[in-house]
Amino acid sequence: MALLKAVLIVHLFIKKYETSFMALLVYVDDVILASDNLQEIQLLKDFLHDQFTIKDLGPLKYFLFLEVARAKTGISLYQRKYTLDILQDTGIIGSKAAAFVMESNLKLTAEDPNLYEDPPAYRRLVGRLLYLTLTRPDLAYSVQVLSQFLAKPTVSHYQAAIRVLRYLKATPGQGLFFSASSELQLKAFSDSDWAGCIDTRRSVT
Repeated sequence: MALLKAVLIVHLFIKKYETSFMALLVYVDDVILASDNLQEIQLLKDFLHDQFTIKDLGPLKYFLFLEVARAKTGISLYQRKYTLDILQDTGIIGSKAAAFVMESNLKLTAEDPNLYEDPPAYRRLVGRLLYLTLTRPDLAYSVQVLSQFLAKPTVSHYQAAIRVLRYLKATPGQGLFFSASSELQLKAFSDSDWAGCIDTRRSVT
């Protein structure tokens, strides 16, 4: 039996002009161009076509399970199809939806003796949820908690992961919105609980 590990390799190239900016993202034979100068994009596309035969697929709509929707008000980035695929594969598509992702007073521990029967399935699920946090920062804390128990997942850990899936059923199309009319402002919130980790008695931020 062979152990196989898939590695996702994406190359990012950036070029800055005096008055514009361009980024080129390459994954296998897919290329994404982004710039604030349409003329520079066309020049690069012409150059690439002269070197290699390329096909222009138009404005970006789907790339590596990321969906892009444009409007006059801005750009939306989400992973609805990817979310629905997870729900379908795990059999949660018919389950009752949850209003929030995780109980605020839930305390998971690695010392739980009731081990989950299929650890590889738990690891695959958490891995898929980790990729989903690209467009779902509301899942970041819960998935980070679940990822601490990949070595020896228990039934309670799996049940907490199922709760995350039930929350996703209620919000499959939620994602990020970048407004076209306002400046981007990065905001962050941090909180911690004193000695909140049951196993290490350390604070959890």
